[in-house]
Amino acid sequence: MPFKLVNIGFGNIVSAGRIIAIVGPEAAPVKRMVQDARERGLLIDATCGRRTRAVLVTDSGHVVLSAVQPETIAHRLKARESITEEEEEA
Repeated sequence: MPFKLVNIGFGNIVSAGRIIAIVGPEAAPVKRMVQDARERGLLIDATCGRRTRAVLVTDSGHVVLSAVQPETIAHRLKARESITEEEEEA
């Protein structure tokens, strides 16, 4: 079974099957989660120096920062799922 990947901006790609949540970075609990991940060495900064617009939480405990809006990533995931469903039907 091939990995389902999603582009999170600027050539960075993550495994779609490992993503638990995609949230905005503004809330205080999310900021604490990012700081905790940084301290534990589980933070992946994929913003390429740009402003963080989405925080992805994975099932492995890693936290990924992205410069792409959460809605955009969600649409890319949805589009990837529809392509996979079409491939399975064929």
